Amino acid sequence: MTKLTVDFTEIKGKIKPMHSVNNGPVGGTWGVGNIELFREAGIPYARNHDAAFASAYGGEHAVDVSNIFPDFDADETRKENYDFVLTDVTVKKCMEAGTKVFYRLGQKIEHAIKKYGVNPPEDFKKWAVICEHIIRHYTDGWAEGFDAGIDYWEIWNEHDNGEPDKNPCWTGTMEQFYDFYEVAAKHLKEQFPHLKIGGPAMVGSTPNYKKAEEFVSEMAKRNVPLDFFSYHFYTTGAHGMSWTANYTRELLDSYGYSDTEIILDEWNYCTGWDRENMTHSYKTIRSLRGAAYVSACQIDAQKSPIDMFMYYDARPGTGFNGMFELGTYEPMKPYYSFLAFNELYKLGGETKSESDDNDVYVLSAKGDKKAVLISYYGAVEAEDKVIELHLTGFDKPNSKITYKILNNEFDLETTKEEYVNGSAVTLYNKMEANTVMLLTIE
Repeated sequence: MTKLTVDFTEIKGKIKPMHSVNNGPVGGTWGVGNIELFREAGIPYARNHDAAFASAYGGEHAVDVSNIFPDFDADETRKENYDFVLTDVTVKKCMEAGTKVFYRLGQKIEHAIKKYGVNPPEDFKKWAVICEHIIRHYTDGWAEGFDAGIDYWEIWNEHDNGEPDKNPCWTGTMEQFYDFYEVAAKHLKEQFPHLKIGGPAMVGSTPNYKKAEEFVSEMAKRNVPLDFFSYHFYTTGAHGMSWTANYTRELLDSYGYSDTEIILDEWNYCTGWDRENMTHSYKTIRSLRGAAYVSACQIDAQKSPIDMFMYYDARPGTGFNGMFELGTYEPMKPYYSFLAFNELYKLGGETKSESDDNDVYVLSAKGDKKAVLISYYGAVEAEDKVIELHLTGFDKPNSKITYKILNNEFDLETTKEEYVNGSAVTLYNKMEANTVMLLTIE
């Protein structure tokens, strides 16, 4: 029997934006889209990395610095040299859905044999000034822009993704990147002290400890501001999220970056990067087990030093999108995990919760009501488990508990309601492997 305990009287902190994603909503073409689904799930942030792969976001005319400012030799101070049109559309769709943009300043990944945008800029300071004008467009209204409420601005993506001759994200050396990042971060922070400037979105199917420490130590030596440190982690074990975050927190603190936020802004289920592993991973990502994995990871991340957690990917057409069907944008099973987490996010306060089972994850929250999220993420053929759930700290007698289930039969739908009396109660439920349960109490 699995024992879970929840104490609503002990507040642990705030429920954090652990249901953020990469890339925002799509809408408009033949009336098909997912803006309303984004709104219903309360997706708090959408990072726009790799948006340039998708025509729905504007493709090669949007988001990336080289798309917005296509002629690097042009005058970076003149608005006619910038093309914001399609990027404006994607940003406004996020705003329509109530999702804030997390803006990646840089380039999409380039796997082709010839690289175009991921080479080191010819002039680091000019690149920084170009980014300054992009920020001004979306915060100060420069060049017929508007205030999009964008707080987070991330410099580059995965500069450490292999050696220069094989790196699909940065063809320069590490030393060149440190110089580049220093120039960009110092300039942008000087221009926008009220905004959060950070990066560098480091790679890792396993944490790249050595390169992470090299980057942080070099930035500290150069006195480079770092409002947030971002990295990526693809794995199959949900507990790995807190494991990497604990290391990252210790690393940042040891170099004086104790106020720097930790943002894990790419994650998903992945067993490996060869064809066989990717085929298995893509199938799992779209499945009910993928949904249980999402909830388990969100719970583990919430209980770690991670400040923001961003699923890769909500972009149409990628195998990593387990949220929406291609073409119809109908929700798949993992979408409902985002919907479930949002119920706790809306309540605001995380309360004490514990599990004695490594395969069963529990999270609780309180606000104008109370909620408990449980994910049983196990092996494909894992057996059912009996869940013994101890709840304490009810404010009023005769509280109604509503059960919502995410499994093969139900898409986070109500399956039972019951009333309990007293300040403490023990509930027993049977859970199938790789399912999610949401309890709301009012």
